[in-house]
Amino acid sequence: MNPRIVLLLLLSFLLPQPSLAEATSPPRSMLATNYRSGLNIADYWVSEKLDGVRGRWDGKRLVTRAGQPIVPPAWFTADWPKVPMDGELWIGRGRFDEVSGIVRAGKADDRAWRRVRFMVFDLPEHGGTFEARVLRTRGLLFTTGILWLQPVPQFRVTDASALEARLKQVVAGGGEGLMLHRRSALYRVGRSDDLIKYKLYEDAEARVVAYTPGKGKYMGMLGALVVQRQDGQRFRLGSGFTDAQRATPPPIGSLVTYRYNGLTGKGLPRFARFQRIRLDPPPPDPR
Repeated sequence: MNPRIVLLLLLSFLLPQPSLAEATSPPRSMLATNYRSGLNIADYWVSEKLDGVRGRWDGKRLVTRAGQPIVPPAWFTADWPKVPMDGELWIGRGRFDEVSGIVRAGKADDRAWRRVRFMVFDLPEHGGTFEARVLRTRGLLFTTGILWLQPVPQFRVTDASALEARLKQVVAGGGEGLMLHRRSALYRVGRSDDLIKYKLYEDAEARVVAYTPGKGKYMGMLGALVVQRQDGQRFRLGSGFTDAQRATPPPIGSLVTYRYNGLTGKGLPRFARFQRIRLDPPPPDPR
């Protein structure tokens, strides 16, 4: 077996496991709920769910949704509007690992940041309805003339059938899914049906607590991650990895996102598979 994997396996049992409830000071944000049938689709603006790193511009600096500082080159945020903006640091569909690596590097790599755009989807302190915020975002960013600072395209569909057709089109093109935002909604901290995500699968986060060794063609590499949810339940993620990720698996203690299709009778995720390492933990639901 690969000596590095052996060492990782040993460390997974010897190192103390981190708590899933690490304290953060995230921006107070509006959070999405999952799509359900029966909604009046005409009441919502719709946009693609971008596969990037969520950020908050507070008028002076960029931070992650968990409140950690993001360090782009000075030119990247020069002349940005001095108003808070919610957005996504994004390069393109299927390029999350690339943009995440640039953000996680913790230094202003000028050449790398030339590929990144900040896609703005809301103005949290505007005070008006979402429809008013969409129009204000378009006007505000158009006047800046900054090519890497853009509004997320928002569109309307007539009914659930049209929405499903658009979802399939986005996913077929390599996108993640859709976001629905009620036209009349004010910016409210927390979760509600005013903001909805619509995907073909569910996803969640868990902490890496151990590894199991690979077999067959994966001999000497990672077999599966043993992960722990916030409620203490443990299970394995054995699929969804590239060969490079099996050779260099996510570190013990890191937070990962996994996809799944419903729950088993014991409440565990069905067909759980690895998706990506998370940049930072999701913020807790505001109280």
